[in-house]
Order: sequence, then C-alpha cells, then structure tokens
Amino acid sequence: MVNHEAPYGSWPSPIDAALVAAHDGRPEFLTSIGDELWWTAPRPAEGGRRTLMRLSPGDGSGSPVAESVLPAPWNVRSRVIEYGGQPFAGVPREGRGPLVVFSHFADQRLYALDPDAASADHAASTPGASGGEPVPLTPLGAVGGGLRFVDPLVLPDRGEVWCVLEEFTGEGPTEVRRVLVAVPLDGSAAEDRGALRELTDDAHDFLTGPRLSPDGRQLAWLVWDHPAMPWDGTELRLAEVTADGRLEATRTVLGGPQESVVQVDWAADGSLLAATDRTGWWNLHRVDPGGGTPVNLCPREEEFADALWKLGHRWFAPLENGLVATLHGRGGARLAILDTGSGELADAPGPWSEWSAALAVRGSRVAGIAASPHSSYEIVELDTCTGHLSVLAAHHTDAVDPAFLPRPEQRTFTGPDGRPVHAHIYPPHHPDHRGPQGQAPPYVIWAHGGPTGRAPLVLDLELAYFTSRGIGVAEVNYGGSTGHGRVYRNRLREQWGVVDVEDCATVARELAREGTADGTRLAVRGGSAGGWTSASSLVAPSVEGLYATAAISYPILDPAAWADGETHDFESRYTESLIGRLEEVPDRYRERSPVLLADRVSVPFLLLQGLDDVICPPEQCDRFLAEIGDRVPYTYLAFEGEGHGFRRAETIIRAVEEELALYRRVFADGPRGAGGDGSAGGR
Repeated sequence: MVNHEAPYGSWPSPIDAALVAAHDGRPEFLTSIGDELWWTAPRPAEGGRRTLMRLSPGDGSGSPVAESVLPAPWNVRSRVIEYGGQPFAGVPREGRGPLVVFSHFADQRLYALDPDAASADHAASTPGASGGEPVPLTPLGAVGGGLRFVDPLVLPDRGEVWCVLEEFTGEGPTEVRRVLVAVPLDGSAAEDRGALRELTDDAHDFLTGPRLSPDGRQLAWLVWDHPAMPWDGTELRLAEVTADGRLEATRTVLGGPQESVVQVDWAADGSLLAATDRTGWWNLHRVDPGGGTPVNLCPREEEFADALWKLGHRWFAPLENGLVATLHGRGGARLAILDTGSGELADAPGPWSEWSAALAVRGSRVAGIAASPHSSYEIVELDTCTGHLSVLAAHHTDAVDPAFLPRPEQRTFTGPDGRPVHAHIYPPHHPDHRGPQGQAPPYVIWAHGGPTGRAPLVLDLELAYFTSRGIGVAEVNYGGSTGHGRVYRNRLREQWGVVDVEDCATVARELAREGTADGTRLAVRGGSAGGWTSASSLVAPSVEGLYATAAISYPILDPAAWADGETHDFESRYTESLIGRLEEVPDRYRERSPVLLADRVSVPFLLLQGLDDVICPPEQCDRFLAEIGDRVPYTYLAFEGEGHGFRRAETIIRAVEEELALYRRVFADGPRGAGGDGSAGGR
C-alpha cells in the first residue's frame, strides 16, 4: 500500500547501479550443434567479455546444466563491420564430442576448439575450462584492422570452414575488402594468409555468410554495396558448388536497390527461403533458383525479420518436417510455426512477447532467446509436436521484488502531419512511495540507437533503476524505426535530425499536456544514433526550451566529419540516406550539426564516451565541448577500454549513477536549475 510521500527522483530503491551492471547484456547467437545448444553470454564483471556457453542433453538423471566452455580472457566476438555477427559454429562428431570454431575478439583470429579433449592438467590449471586449448586456424593481419572472420560454416568433410573474411588493405577505416573464404581446419593457414582459399571475388562491398543446400551442391548468400544499408537494398546470390569446392554459375535470384533481403536459408526439401520486404514488409518467401517470381508464404502487414545489424541473425529456421519456425509481429517479435503449404501461422504459447533473431532447431524442437516486460531474456524451447514450451537456461529470477518494476503501456501518439508515433511509456512505480500530491513526475525520453532499429518492450533493470526512484521513462520508436514496415522506416530518409527529434518531442509534449509528465522537468537521453537525437534535441529550433537536460552517450555530433571518413566502413555512407549526399546538400549538414550549433545548448548535460570507439570516435565529443566552453554546466566522462556501447561493470555503474545524479540536480531545481559540474573528468 502506498503510504509515503516523497519528491520524485528521491524514492529509495533496491535496484542499485551494481545490480544494473550485473544484469547488463543478454544471451546471443543461439546455435544447435547436434543435440546441444550453444550461445554466447555477457560477463560484465570480467571486462565485458563474451563467454561461450554449452547446454548438453544430459544423461537423463536430472535437468541439464549450462556451462561456460571458455575461461577468461577468451572473448567470443567478431569485429566484422564492427558490429560483428555470428562468431562461432560447430558440428557434432560421432563418439568424440563437437568440433567448434570461433572468433576471438582480442586478435580476431579463428580458433578451433575440441571441448571434450581437456587434459587433467589443463582442467586443473584453468578454472572454468571444460575443453582443450583453442588452436588458431587463421593468421594475424599486418595492415590496418587486420583479418576478421564471421558467420562460419564448418565443413569437416571438406576439411574447411567457410565464412566471411573482412581484410584491411590500408590503415584507413574504409580501406577494406570482404569475400567468402575457405579456411583449412588443419591449421595450415594459421601463419599463412596464402592458405586461405577465396570463394568469391570482392566485387561487392558487403556480404553475409554462406548457406549450403542440403545436397551440398548450391550455395546462397546476400550482398550489398555502398551507399545502401542492408535494410535499403540487397541481393540474394546463388552459385553451384563444384566437387572441388569452387563456385560457378553465380547469379542474383532476388533483391535489388529497393528490396531488402535480410536472411536466406534452405528448407529440408532443398527449396530456398528468404525474408524480403518486396511487399513493403519483411515477409517470408519461397525463392525460385531460376529467377522466377518468389512466392509469399504468409502475406501479412507484419515484419518476419528486422534490420540486419549483425551478420548471421536468424529470424526464421526451417524444420525437418517442412514447417518453418519464424518470428513475426508489428513493433515486436513473437515465435510462431508456419505451415508453408497452407500459409497457416500458429503462435507459440507462453508469456514471452519478444524473441531475439537467433532461432536454433533440434529435430522437431525450436529454441530461442525470449523475454517479456516482466522477465529477462531466457533460453526457451518449443516442442512443435506437443506445443509445450520450457525454459532451458539463463532462467529469469527476480533480482528484486517485482513490486519495484515498472508497468509499461504501449501507446501511439499523433505527430506532425498526423503521422503515428509509437512509444512505450513507463510511469514511475514504487510499492510504498508516491510523489507529492498534485505534482506530475519528471520524465526522460529515451531515443534508441540505430537509428534503423527499435526499442523492444522487455524488462530492463536500467530503466527500472529510474522508474523505481520516481522518474518516468518513455521509449520512443520514432519514424525510421523498424517493426512497422518500410514506409514507416523510410520516414527518416534525408530527415535524420528532424523526424526523430520531432517524434520524440511529440511524445514529451503530449505526456506533459495530459498531465502524465511535468512539462518543466523533461529530459532526453540516448546512445549512438540516440545520442545524436538527444544532442540534436538541444539545438533544434523546433524543440527549443522543451528539455531541461540531456544524457548523451557515444553520439554522432559532427555528421559532416562522420560522412567524411570519421567512422567505420559499414556506416561510412549511411548519412547519404539519412541526410543526403554531403557534396550536394552541405547546408543540411551544417543546419543539423550539434557541433556547429553548440551555441544553442542552454541546459546542463551529461556526455559519456568510450575512448576506443571507432564508430562514434571521441574526437567528436572533443569538438563539441570545445564549442560549448563554459557557457553551460556539463559532466563529461570518457572511459578507457570501452568502445561503442559500454560492457564493463565499473563503467556501467559509473554511467548510471552519474545520470541519476544529473536528473536529481536538474529536476530538484526545475528546468533551469544548476546542472553538472562542467568537468571533463574520467579521461
């Protein structure tokens, strides 16, 4: 029963920053290897590394227990296109246990792992190890970012691993080529670049990993070229595989400049399946290898896929019986089983409302990574024969009394020109505290990254950290977000810094107008592209005076420099669709640049940056703060050892605590109260 009145932002909460950091991250890249499930899991307390997890069927004497296969400092994570992708793969071996190949973050080499070949000495000297020492398969690169590998396919019969190779040809971030390559499993390429056999040429700027047909005679993959991003236009490439492992008769069978194909796979009967937005929605299609018209297997104004930010994401997975497990929805992703003959779609039962793009099939069972507004991401498996779902690993346990967790609302607001703006509203919530009578609470508008992405409606302890203290949160899936079709996604084309800013402001203003939020105590925050939107919201004339403060993390602040070589290759021409070609519309870049408009910033802010960030480099923050000078108070924290997005527990703790401190200072004194300390600490 609520019986304590206290100022918003001051409520006591058991959700502290250490708890937030301990629960940061989630399982990723779930994969089946025979009857086993494998995935990567975060380790914030171990420098933010990703460990490799294994779940064996067990011997029937009890529930199987997931185990970490690789101890520190092994870090299973690829840097291809900087965002990475599927960093490992494996195959079962009769009587010997699986053979696993993975990418190690520190040197980006591929390694082979025989997890069941541990010697007693090795196991005794390496706590947490459950297998033999990894053996390198690829050499170190000597130029620029070196050699990087992702989305592997292990082919023991050929004695090779087929995967994407990203190879730097110079020191610049865009001096890079990408090809499909065959890596010998015998280790003969560990010190010899010449032993890597290239399967394709480098005619295309980007490509995904290979998908081999059930009979081994055809290979499919996706390609795209600058300035397109994979959600703009891609091509599905198909080739014949010769007996000696070469590709011939390569051709495009689907896709183009205005069609985004984001996943391709083979059904058990040898038919080719792809997720494409040719209808305006990412729907699942059967593809004619001869180039005929593809067949939409379940026509719906829903998304059966999402933006391809990481290579190897898997939104659908064919089963042996001809059915297809697939994710689908509008503004969310739930699991269903599709009958490709009838088009019937049967949703899986259970409370999980959001599933990651990582489906793994074991016979008639489908495993995935699922969460809900009340539970964190878990490894969940559906038995398609019985319809039964069970949690296998990463079980959700309440870190705190659920009474302290927020109760979100899904809402759609009306933006400029009558356009819809989708958002998740998280009012302040506490089991026995409330705000002062007659007062509305402060609210923070959260702008997600991407910007071609979305905020899922799932339990987030970082969000609950604020709501349990009396600060509301509104996550805005502004125009340009995924989950609502291509038209909604294209709303941001050449309008970045305008539509995203206006849509966030729409939600903030309406919450204030209806009395849900205190209009004098509004803030905006975000990271990466969300950091851009947050910073832009402080300088855009259309929202002047709306926000009392902002928390800006690893942002884009100088779009002209970002478009002129100050970022990595993958997004180096992203601004051409988001703003326009720099040489053609230079005024747009100047009119939307937080660096050039820094004199318009009039409120205190927090700026957080990783010093190892090559996507949004710290130099942009330096230029922004040089323009700010001492006109407004701010706090700047730059963290050594952190890249794009924070992974280390100590960093997350500091960042969360500083953000709360900012809100308490600003909101306690109203919209123009004394803010940050003007320091550039943490460097």
